[in-house]
Amino acid sequence: MNTGLRITVFAAALAATFGAAYGVGGAVSPISPEPKSGTHSEGKGHAAAVHKEQTAGHHEAKDGGHEAAPPGGLEISADGYTLDLKTPRLEAGEKTGLRFAVVQDRTGRKVTAYQREHGKDLHLIVASRDLTVYRHLHPVRAADGTWSTPVDLPRAGAYRVFADFKPKGGEALTLGADLAASGPYEPGELPEHNTTAKVDGYEVKLRGALTPGKAGELRLTVAKDGEPVRNLQPYLGAYGHLVALRSGDLAYLHVHPNGEPGDGKTKPGPEVSFTATAPSAGAYRLFLDFQHEGKVRTAAFTVHAGGAVDVAEKPSQARPAEGETGHAH
Repeated sequence: MNTGLRITVFAAALAATFGAAYGVGGAVSPISPEPKSGTHSEGKGHAAAVHKEQTAGHHEAKDGGHEAAPPGGLEISADGYTLDLKTPRLEAGEKTGLRFAVVQDRTGRKVTAYQREHGKDLHLIVASRDLTVYRHLHPVRAADGTWSTPVDLPRAGAYRVFADFKPKGGEALTLGADLAASGPYEPGELPEHNTTAKVDGYEVKLRGALTPGKAGELRLTVAKDGEPVRNLQPYLGAYGHLVALRSGDLAYLHVHPNGEPGDGKTKPGPEVSFTATAPSAGAYRLFLDFQHEGKVRTAAFTVHAGGAVDVAEKPSQARPAEGETGHAH
């Protein structure tokens, strides 16, 4: 799966002004909150499989090494497909139907055949440009290939829509388009660096390093009321899903856990680990979706690529969810 977002708001003015994304998915860190440099991994949850996915498409550098392929979500068109966002603007604070289609450039026809990944034909991520609002949605496709889903964005501003999918017989893609939410606008700041997030009585700690151009392990540990959670429930075929967005241009990175339910070695918590490669140095916003007691929650973190993550920090508190939980099925 892959996801793409693009903004068609009040044109380039908004896009330039807002430099991140608004979002809180139900309950998350200081805000309310799926990799790929455009692709995903199915690999029985093994770290090597994830790394293979992330490095697929890399090309030889002049020095004989490898350069990572461009991250996903920065283009509205790629590999012969275009994300056609039919709802480029909506009203902030109101539940609105978001409609879009994936079009095959060669024929001009809407794509109707997809290869299902992690339980869905397509995953949709909506994030504000200031990275304080995050929605992980699962739209419904009509017979003609048009997708639709309700969405409620809490604040006016510029957003990015990411469509994460794999057309039947094709490669996994993440296309992005701009989305504008109208209303009084007040730009937000990227949440401060944090490696501990609290949401709905849960505390999630992040350990590891996000390193430019090099695969590294990120380990997230979930606790509730001070006790480790050892019975996480599968969500879309895994014990956790992690999305990373680069501050500034919202380059999209979608990574999956090192292991999967039923593989005989992966435990349902309290730790979920991922292998990820940052496309460049800089600040990133990470969103972890996990399910426990029948509900999906999102924990959010702000990290900087290029150094080890320091866990001994003041926990970030999630403020009350605005609108929907950030997940739609």
